[in-house]
Amino acid sequence: MEDFHLSDPQFQKLIQSFSSLPGIGKKSATRIGFHILRMDPSTFRAWLSNIEEAKAKLRFCDECGGLTEDPVCSICLSDRRDNGILCVVEQPEDIFFIENTKEYVGKYHVLNGAISPLDGIGPDQLRIRQLIERLEDTGVKEVLIATNPTLEGDATASYLSTVIKPMEIKITRIAHGITIGGTLEYSDQYTLGKAIKSRLTL
Repeated sequence: MEDFHLSDPQFQKLIQSFSSLPGIGKKSATRIGFHILRMDPSTFRAWLSNIEEAKAKLRFCDECGGLTEDPVCSICLSDRRDNGILCVVEQPEDIFFIENTKEYVGKYHVLNGAISPLDGIGPDQLRIRQLIERLEDTGVKEVLIATNPTLEGDATASYLSTVIKPMEIKITRIAHGITIGGTLEYSDQYTLGKAIKSRLTL
C-alpha cells in the first residue's frame, strides 16, 4: 500500500467539505477529517444517520421561521409565552442563543439575514413583509430588535424601526453589551442576558 499523504485527493475532498462549514478553518477541518477516518464503521454509520435524520425531519416554522419538526414550532404554540412582545433575529440559530439566557419569554420572528447592499441583500430579500403582517394581525405591543451589532445588523435595525414606528408599537433594540462587530453565537449567556434585560428604546 502506498504511503498516505495529506495531499491525497480523497482526503483533500474531505477537508474541503468540512472547511465549507462556518467557523471551520483548514486546521480544524483536518482534525475533524482524521477523527472521522478513525471512527469504527458502526459509530460512523450512527453519526451519519443522525445528520441525515436531522436534515430530513427539521424544517422552518411557518410562523416565526425558527427550526422545528412540525409546521409550527413549540414556542409559537406555547400559551406560556408573552404574545405582547416579538423578538426579531437574523437567523434561526439566534433563537437558541437567546433562549439559553432564560431572560426572554416572548415570541420570535426570523428575518433570514440582514440588509447588506454589498451582498445584494435588501429588505425584499428578508422576511420583513411577513413581520409587518404579523404585527398587523396580532396584539404585539413591543418589538425587540435583536439583530447582530454589526454594520448590517444596525442598518437592518434602523430600517425596521422606520417601517414599524407608524404602527405605534414600542420598539426596543438589544443593548450593546455584546462586543461591537461580534455575533450572538459567540456571546456568553451572561452578556447576552444582560443585553436583553437592558435593551434600549429606539
